[in-house]
Order: sequence, then C-alpha cells, then structure tokens
Amino acid sequence: MKIIRSIQELRDQLRGQNRAAFVPTMGNLHEGHLSLLRLAHQHGDPVIASIFVNRLQFGPKEDFDQYPRTFEADLEKLRQENVYVLFAPRESDLYPEPQHYRIQPPNGISSILEGEFRPDYFQGMCTVVMKLFGCVQPRTAVFGKKDYQQLMIVRAMSQQFALPTEIIAAETVRAEDGLALSSRNIYLSSAERAEAPRLFKTLSDLRHKILAEKRSDFATLEQEAVAQLSAHGWEPQYIAIRKQVDLQAPATHETNEPLVAVAAAKLGATRLIDNLEI
Repeated sequence: MKIIRSIQELRDQLRGQNRAAFVPTMGNLHEGHLSLLRLAHQHGDPVIASIFVNRLQFGPKEDFDQYPRTFEADLEKLRQENVYVLFAPRESDLYPEPQHYRIQPPNGISSILEGEFRPDYFQGMCTVVMKLFGCVQPRTAVFGKKDYQQLMIVRAMSQQFALPTEIIAAETVRAEDGLALSSRNIYLSSAERAEAPRLFKTLSDLRHKILAEKRSDFATLEQEAVAQLSAHGWEPQYIAIRKQVDLQAPATHETNEPLVAVAAAKLGATRLIDNLEI
C-alpha cells in the first residue's frame, strides 16, 4: 500500500486507473469502515481509501480537536484489506488556501434532520467529498447507510453534477446487540454502552408497528418513540419516519411508500445516530 499526501502525487500514481473504487474516511477505522472496503473490491479495481478529518464539517461546538486519530492502527487495517493507495492529505495539502468555494446542497434535504442540529455539516461534507472526488476521480465510491442522509445527498450531488462516479450504498454494520458501529462509540461509558442498543430497538419497534400492526399514525409513533428513549435517560433530537426517496414526511395514505426511520439522540455526552429501512 502506498501512502500519498499530495494531490499531484496521487494523480501521478492513479494515472490510467479508470476503474478505481474509493472509500473516503476520517480514520479511526472499525469493522464498519472495513466492510466498505470489502464492498469496494467488488465494484472496482484498485481500491483507494482516504483519511482526512475535515474541519469544514465540524460546528463551532463539535469535537474536531478531540476526534480520535489512530493513524498507525488504521494503516495496518488498510493493508490487511489490500488497499492500493491511502490518500492521507494534511490540511495544507487539501486546502492550500482558504476554501471559499463551497458546495451547498438544497435546503429541502440539507436543513432537515441532521441539518437542523448540525447546520454546517452537509456543506462541509459535500465540499470535501467533491474535492476528494476531483483528486481521486473514482469510477465508484462506497458510503455507508448508517449516515443515511449523507448517502442520499452525496448520491444526488453526483447525479446533478454528472460526475463519473457511481455511489454504492453499504449496509450498516452492527455489534451483536444491535448497536451501529461508530467511531464515537468509544466515548460511551460502560453503563452507557449497555444502554446504547436501545436506539436500534426503538427503531425496530417502529418498523414492527408499521409493518406488522399496519399503523400509519406516523406522528404518534414518533412521539411514542421519543418518550420511550427519554424515559431511559436519553436526550432525543429527532426520531422521524420519512420516505426513502427524499427523506420528506410521508402522508398517512402513503403506507406503500418505502420508508425509513431515522434517529439522533444523546446518551450522556455522546451523540448517536441510526436508521432502519421499512
């Protein structure tokens, strides 16, 4: 595996590689990231990974400086997954001057759910993804479904800008008790880690009520789910039933529409997100 810092060296290394599959990450790799790399091997060759903690997508009160950085451990995991090139730019490599040009996704998708609580996130995320795509120029790129709204926004961005990059969706990887794997899980205390699977259980209960009990009183179901989490010490930010196609709220008659239950909640000081397709 070749480790590359500069954009020019990356382009020189990848010249002529027109079937590259790309997995962008912020490092601190876990089994969820590795599953993306394995899926990438099925959709392209060679596989390129990146590690870059993107300052632009962190809000003023978020954990940019505290975000876990485990570069040496990440390298060993990437080598085991037969990654061809790791692009690991420094800030001065990727942003040699202030990044005044930004990608702003439309408010209809970027200001809801995650966008309501993290107003700078999607602009920063789209900007760095677009820049990384310009550096790597991949044929395919793999993103996980755990960040459902991010996946949808990146896919729409790629389509609207006619980028030659197909966005591949990877299923969420979970621990045996159902907790979605996340770099932020390391912040959970032992008691919080034992409680954390309740988020997925709450979404599973929502799914059961819609599919098995044929309930379509979506607003009431959302309120019940919020109350269920709150009663166990969580601070829910949102639990929402949305249409998969655009993450807009479904009407009560749209029971045959593919839906997704999405959630974000704080457990202690740790913010967890999850979702479940219905």
